[in-house]
Amino acid sequence: MKKEFDKTEEASTCPFNRRGFLKGIAAAGVLASIPAGILRAQAWERIQYEGEYDIFRNACPRNCYDTCSIKSYVRNNVLEFIEGAQESTFTDGALCVKGYAYPRRVYSPDRIKYPMRQIGRGTGNWKRISWDEAMTEIGEKILEMKKKDGSLLGMALDKYSGNFGITHYGVEGMMSSLGYTSRFVGTPCWPAGIDAQNFDMGNMWCNDPEDLVKAKFIIIWGGNPAWNSVHTMKFIYEAQERGAKLVVIDPLLTQTAAKADLYVRVKTSQDGVLALGMARHIVDKGLYNKEFVESYSKGFDDFVEYLKTSVTVEWAAEQSGVPAEAIRQIAEDYAKADPATIWVGYGLQRHVNGGVNVRAIDALAAMTGNVGKEGGGVRYGHLQTWGFNYNAMVQKQPEGSVGYLGKDKIVSEFTAEQEGGAEYADRTININKLAESILTTNDPPIRMLWVACKNPFAQDFDRPKLQKAFGTLEKVIVVDQFFNETVQNADIVLPTTTLFEEYTVNASYWHYWLSINEKAIPEQYEARSDLQIAAMLSKKMNELEAGSCTFPQIMDTKVWMEKEFNDGIYKLFGIRKWQDLRSGPQKAKLTSSAAWHEKKFATPSGKYEFSSDLAAEYGHTRLPEHKSRRKAYDAFRVLTPHTQFGLHSQFVNIDYMEDFNKEPFVYMHPAAARARKISDGDMVKVFNKVGSVTVKAKLTDTVAEDVLLMYEAWFKKANFNVQNLVDDESSDMGTFKTGAPGVAIHDQFADIAKA
Repeated sequence: MKKEFDKTEEASTCPFNRRGFLKGIAAAGVLASIPAGILRAQAWERIQYEGEYDIFRNACPRNCYDTCSIKSYVRNNVLEFIEGAQESTFTDGALCVKGYAYPRRVYSPDRIKYPMRQIGRGTGNWKRISWDEAMTEIGEKILEMKKKDGSLLGMALDKYSGNFGITHYGVEGMMSSLGYTSRFVGTPCWPAGIDAQNFDMGNMWCNDPEDLVKAKFIIIWGGNPAWNSVHTMKFIYEAQERGAKLVVIDPLLTQTAAKADLYVRVKTSQDGVLALGMARHIVDKGLYNKEFVESYSKGFDDFVEYLKTSVTVEWAAEQSGVPAEAIRQIAEDYAKADPATIWVGYGLQRHVNGGVNVRAIDALAAMTGNVGKEGGGVRYGHLQTWGFNYNAMVQKQPEGSVGYLGKDKIVSEFTAEQEGGAEYADRTININKLAESILTTNDPPIRMLWVACKNPFAQDFDRPKLQKAFGTLEKVIVVDQFFNETVQNADIVLPTTTLFEEYTVNASYWHYWLSINEKAIPEQYEARSDLQIAAMLSKKMNELEAGSCTFPQIMDTKVWMEKEFNDGIYKLFGIRKWQDLRSGPQKAKLTSSAAWHEKKFATPSGKYEFSSDLAAEYGHTRLPEHKSRRKAYDAFRVLTPHTQFGLHSQFVNIDYMEDFNKEPFVYMHPAAARARKISDGDMVKVFNKVGSVTVKAKLTDTVAEDVLLMYEAWFKKANFNVQNLVDDESSDMGTFKTGAPGVAIHDQFADIAKA
């Protein structure tokens, strides 16, 4: 860009100014309360003469349901504004409030501009260094570790989904190109539910969200799309206009629940109990689908026997907090509707019993014959459109690399393929036990941590222990765009590009559209993409020691993006070449909008499995039997879901977002507040065995009396972090498909008092 912006500059001088941002988010509909067609008609004053602009295709890579397709308008190498792509019937020309803030993110005065070295970790004494200095320091440390340990297992990668562009798997490829290293594996997001659906159906596969319009009865169970998937709401609205009934089951009265025909407050983590109570009533009334359970399922008779001997509606009511008559009515309405659908949110599986709770909900869809039906299904997620080459990810280790030995090692299909049967492998460690693992891993210990696409100090668990763990590390490298809390605990920070400064390709785990992401503007300041950083490190490593890194020294991200396409992707999306995506996103050519429409399941039996031998092999019950929730260890349950205005630690730090979300709060019920002599607006201390948070109280009856609610977000001006209250207790499932169990994020407890 022609001009640099520093912190003293007025926001109005930015090419994308605050007034424009306000118009943009008004068009988006902050509360998702406006139908999409109206949003499009009201969209921010589009420039009439597009010839004045270079127009690019981009896609949001932020690990969100919606994976929005974007049109970007650039003049003189400056990104001036963006809008949703009209070609996608999912994005439908509109973005969310976060999406409209993207141009300000690019030109934020707070952005990290250059490689920096911190003189004394955590001191804030940062010194600008050159890329060559940064790569030399990192390369010399890598070679020092290799000489000291005889391997690179002391080098660990902590990377997740802060950037979900397909080429960003090149970070893993960079690590492989150095040798066998330590990898934090698994996911904090959705692993228990993934395992559950694999035990039941053999894969995680959901209906096209656009076929929600065909549903006659919709249950949104533990999800809040009015905040977290705004583009799906228009299909829900249309279904309601066609006569569908919308039921929201959630511990919180969410914005989505406010739009429902019926809101059901369930006790947190008792979703499985409620589902089992509904299943028992469906069996008692004979409302199950006989054809499906007899022809396409395994173990239904065993499931019925379990329900009749161990479950009653009254028991389910007592355990779940939902009245028995409500359970019966919802069960009957759901079973009689044709088709009926359930959307399973990720929050309800973040419990010690989360996986089995999902299995119980899956069973409702199967026993009523809604699996494999358009407008039906049980919707969790899918990876059906992710069949890329992962070229950047699949890199060979240097000749003679030494790795992890052991019969219990986890070897990915990519690693196994490139090893050619060698016994060496990467050392794998549970990503949800980051602090504990850094402190306890030996032979060799973790000496150096590379963090990319992730902010563990804002997202990981037992933050006080994490602070201690980072203190044991010899070198911490963080690749990021802003000086967040993890960067504060780093030795070197490397500035990375935004999505508008590189090429990649983006698919969704929710809808079925594919979008290209073009480089719309030059890299800002000295920012480099993850791929470019890997190429630069490879060059420096081979200068320091020839043959020490195999990563191709290619700096053009377009070249890397082109290598990800294959004939399977072209056929699936009905395109001849990747350049066809420059005309707009393309949707997969589906034979049906329904997952499992052929009723051929990927389980060992080829059928839907109410009773799963595979689940038993992994230490779970064969049937989706009740499993008790975590025992409370403090007075209140603490819930820490996503805010509308950010995603984990992203977006809330942008100054323009402060117009809508100026400060954090803890939300509590007025009755609970009175008992603690807390008034609205009081500063309070929320505390438990992990740590504490001091924050302002806001009273509301949208939460239950035994619940404290704080939205997860990074406020750059506030000393606020919900992870101070969250330990690393594991959920029940996740190991089967992701290599490690999930984490019970919402099985947390605390007390509260006036500060």
